[in-house]
Amino acid sequence: MGNNRDPLLHKREEEKYESFEDCPGCKVDLLKRSDSSLPVKAVFYISIVTLCAALPISSLFPFLYFMVRDFHIADREEDISYYAGFVGSSLMLGRALTSILWGVIADRYGRKPVVIIGTITVVIFNALFGLSTNFWMAIILRFLMGSLCGIIGTMRAYASEICRKEYHALGISAVSTSWGIGLVIGPVIGGYLAQPAEKYPGVFSKDSLFGRFPYLLPCLMISLLALVATVVSFWLPETLHKHNKTNKDQSDLYDVAEGTTNGLNLSESMKHSERRIPNSHKSLLKNWPLVSAIIVYCVFQLHDIAYLEIFSLWAVSPRTLGGLSFTTTDVGQVLAITGVGLLLFQLFAYPLVERIVGPVMISRVGAVLSIPLLASYPCIALLSGFCLSIALNCASMLKNVLSVSITTGLLIMQNRAVAQEQRGAANGLSMCSMSFFKTIGPAAGGSLLSWAQRRQDADILPGDQLVFFVLNVIELLGLLLTFRPFLQEPEDNIPKSKNDSADQSENGIQETLSLTELP
Repeated sequence: MGNNRDPLLHKREEEKYESFEDCPGCKVDLLKRSDSSLPVKAVFYISIVTLCAALPISSLFPFLYFMVRDFHIADREEDISYYAGFVGSSLMLGRALTSILWGVIADRYGRKPVVIIGTITVVIFNALFGLSTNFWMAIILRFLMGSLCGIIGTMRAYASEICRKEYHALGISAVSTSWGIGLVIGPVIGGYLAQPAEKYPGVFSKDSLFGRFPYLLPCLMISLLALVATVVSFWLPETLHKHNKTNKDQSDLYDVAEGTTNGLNLSESMKHSERRIPNSHKSLLKNWPLVSAIIVYCVFQLHDIAYLEIFSLWAVSPRTLGGLSFTTTDVGQVLAITGVGLLLFQLFAYPLVERIVGPVMISRVGAVLSIPLLASYPCIALLSGFCLSIALNCASMLKNVLSVSITTGLLIMQNRAVAQEQRGAANGLSMCSMSFFKTIGPAAGGSLLSWAQRRQDADILPGDQLVFFVLNVIELLGLLLTFRPFLQEPEDNIPKSKNDSADQSENGIQETLSLTELP
């Protein structure tokens, strides 16, 4: 019987793919089946587009303190961080309200249109944000940019669809790495290019456009990068399967006929198929492996966005308020070094570690190591000069490496918990939930830092000690949620793409042929 199975399998796959030769998703799957190598070009495009979406989120952090100060909305210096938190949260609020909608659009009309609309949104609204002249203008522009950009959730689904199963971890790692690098490089751009007339008077005069709008240059630079990403996105192959009704009916008839010719009656064939349909097809909210992974992911994302905002505001705050008295350039330099270390780790170390210990264990280890690291930040603030530079750079690099490792592990779990047909909606749900938490993060972080700076002489957790203690409480909560019975790992038999489904179909046919051999 063994020699008769291969022709049957080959015939089934050949005829099935001929039925959908006009489907872009089927073309991608055929390419994956014929080429077992990593799609380097597609992963590179994914990285560029994801970076474009991540840069605007954090690029304002180094200069946000000064931007809000220039709006003259805060009555006291201690209140600046409070108002800055709302500007940082407005983008995430817009993203939270529309992420599910963009996920549904990506599942219905394709990943590519959503990506192109998102990159164009960044081009327009990020440049306009640099021209903001008051507090409410800044909030509205950030809100619109978040509402109209549905890139991140879509790219998560895309990364797991464009790569073969053995490269899923690397594909999703490319998204989370680019995301993490964007969150780090964004502040570098903002730190070095904000207030150019003050930093580079020989190049930019105070009467020039960049002198009158001191925060336009970094925003314009990111918009130009987004324009490049817009052009790049046209080369992205569509991965969504688009089958017309006629072809679908033909496929169903073929599957029924195949079930009959292999010795199974129709009812047995249907039962066999139903056992292989993941529960996520019925309802995303009833898919507990997905829901639990999203909840844990949101807790860690709340921590990460609050940390990013607090770190930048804390670093530029005066020493008298427990800060480091850094300039925007100083913050940019620290985060630039952090970005290099993060890139090297994610490209060379993370895929190997993930294969050895798995995504869940990586998240747990990252959370455990982050707690003592954050507790050391108030001690780092007591240093100065070269010792401060070395300690802060090492701490910042390690903290961001751990954060991105946690994020990558949880993203892998989310994409493994659903089949392709719902992956866009699932990632939209994840983005919506995460964005609500990230809406809370900057506002709560800014308010917390503002309050902590007013209690420098408190007996319990004075000043910045309170801030990092609260961050550690959130980190500890996320760590506890990574254990059973709360977090449930997805079953391995849930198909991730048509290619994976084909592998399972092959196993199913072999099982059927085995049944025909029984007496």
